Amino acid sequence: MNDTATPLPRLGVLGGMGPLATADFLVKLIRATPAASDQEHMPVIVHNVPQVPDRSTAFLAGSDAPWPHLLDGLRTLEAAGCAAIAIPCNTAHVWHARLAHETVLPVLHIGEAGVDALLKQSVGARRGGILATSATLQARIYHDRLAMHGIAALTPDDALQGTHVSAAIGAVKGGRIEEARVLLAHAARALIAQGADALLLACTEIPVALAGVSLDVPAIDPTDALARACVGWWLEARSEPAPLHTQL
Repeated sequence: MNDTATPLPRLGVLGGMGPLATADFLVKLIRATPAASDQEHMPVIVHNVPQVPDRSTAFLAGSDAPWPHLLDGLRTLEAAGCAAIAIPCNTAHVWHARLAHETVLPVLHIGEAGVDALLKQSVGARRGGILATSATLQARIYHDRLAMHGIAALTPDDALQGTHVSAAIGAVKGGRIEEARVLLAHAARALIAQGADALLLACTEIPVALAGVSLDVPAIDPTDALARACVGWWLEARSEPAPLHTQL
């Protein structure tokens, strides 16, 4: 009999996009985990490398510049023995399908988690407002998933997107949280005025800035939804029987 404890499955976090958003995801991951002690928490390995070229700028310019950095991060997490991958960056999901094709590991999808959370938290919603990078909007990371459930996507007009949403995301990345909070609260209320009966805070910087802001409709945090999806994966994975060679 092997007396060595069977290692628990490890979650790999392909992060750094940006660093504060990754830290926010880790806090939400810990808070979502049903644990009564340190030892009951999920083993996590974080690839927090912020030098990945800006995902939104690259996509809008037709550039693939982030790809080699994302693939290198994936390979690092694979080599570290991770059993699943989470990417706490919405726009990086432009490359999700390619990353998933490059690995046998499950790569959890923040858009799927976010829309699932909206369906649970805002039953009967018919118009979902999306606050996100321009690239996430153009790539329809959320639009098509909402449409599958009969929910129309509402987005800021070009002017509001530039002066408020994009500017706020940049402010969070620069550490100017209060500035971002004012800009995003205005953008959120503009979408509500257009008829949004739920909001998706679909850039991982946005929930950081809007934390504690009261809005008139449910505001869904896909970062938190991804964290909860990871916890669900882990609880299931750790309960699976160990491979035969570890039981001998």
